[in-house]
Amino acid sequence: MAFDFDLFVIGAGSGGVRAARFAAGFGAKVAVAESRYLGGACVNVGCVPKKLLVYGAHVADELEQAAGFGWTLEEGHFDWSTLIANKNREIERLNGIYRNLLVNSGVTLLQGHARLTGANEVEVDGQRYTAEHILIATGGWPQVPDIPGKELAITSNEAFYLKNLPRRVLVVGGGYIAVEFAGIFQGLGADTTLLYRGDLFLRGFDGSVRTHLKEELEKRGLDLQFNADIQRIDKLEDGRLKATLKDGRELVADCVFYATGRRPMLDNLGLENTGVELDARGYIRVDEQYQTTAPSILAIGDVIGRVQLTPVALAEGMAVARRLFKPEQYRPVDYQNIPTAVFSQPPIGTVGLTEEQALEAGHKVQVFESRFRAMKLTLTDIQEKTLMKLVVDAQTDKVLGCHMVGPDAGEIIQGLGIALKAGATKQQFDETIGVHPTAAEEFVTMRTVTR
Repeated sequence: MAFDFDLFVIGAGSGGVRAARFAAGFGAKVAVAESRYLGGACVNVGCVPKKLLVYGAHVADELEQAAGFGWTLEEGHFDWSTLIANKNREIERLNGIYRNLLVNSGVTLLQGHARLTGANEVEVDGQRYTAEHILIATGGWPQVPDIPGKELAITSNEAFYLKNLPRRVLVVGGGYIAVEFAGIFQGLGADTTLLYRGDLFLRGFDGSVRTHLKEELEKRGLDLQFNADIQRIDKLEDGRLKATLKDGRELVADCVFYATGRRPMLDNLGLENTGVELDARGYIRVDEQYQTTAPSILAIGDVIGRVQLTPVALAEGMAVARRLFKPEQYRPVDYQNIPTAVFSQPPIGTVGLTEEQALEAGHKVQVFESRFRAMKLTLTDIQEKTLMKLVVDAQTDKVLGCHMVGPDAGEIIQGLGIALKAGATKQQFDETIGVHPTAAEEFVTMRTVTR
């Protein structure tokens, strides 16, 4: 059978664009359909604009530290509308880059909602197209619990387009998005409370990291309320919001921001017209080669619910393109030792196993930990501490995990990710000469086992 396309990609986010570009580069005839914005959540309402807002929030720290270095500054004034307008301009620029990447690669770009009408057929705005392979890369979507007044809350989708900075914000959630936005709102001047229904946020991260970040956020004055959850939200006559907690307390704020998880974006996708099945969590079920239970349909990225990170979606998209159209270059995605960062304030960088994961896996563990005040802060009154931690297999000397809380953590951990990928030992860390004076050198100078 002759098909209109060799590959039809639904979703022009990071993974979909990567798969489409490289498949076209390998000689395939490719189409991409996107109903919202080019670049997906990461470029438009995720990683990129969030990092820009994080930079903005960090300016307050720089101003506070300036006096210690001899700078006398007039009292600063922050304007939310200027930051958002500049952010919007940058996102529009990136949208254009993504468009050019696709078009210049020879990909047919269809801007409209795509719906599966069969195992090899897709409908976009009433027009039907056939394809030998269909790739679903529609990503995820934030969700708010089904409570009375849920429509009064916002998510990360709306936060990037607020017309004004709220004076009082309740952030609900315990994952990285909640922690990051709590830092953004507080750093830009909002009175911020972070509510989490569990005992401590960032479940799944190393215990030392979680505890250390909690202590540092409390030093900064962020109101952390654990074992707390909202039962309902009501709008007051003055326009403010009243959140009634499950323990009976009432909190009043200008904005209630929910970051309590994301769901796979499968709305009106037409999966019922195919043999595609979902797993118990509601994500698309795929095998090791991202093939769904319908052999002609594949899926990657957040919609399959594995590791929901942009670089992982990129790697999955590349793997699909190579396997289908350049099999001699195919390499499976390695999900071990994926470095990641949380752009909290201070930020987290981590790669490899946590101490808890290493023990659970049966390793005999040596832990090396260091807490210190960064050199930059020694001329100021700021008492923030940096944490660095190595988790080492006592029997093989192999470094199992590297964890950091402190300035530039993400930048530092990227390099250590290479070391862990290469199987570096603690002895090799010890024999590496440090760059002095830097915080990063602490990773190669820790000699004493903490426990």
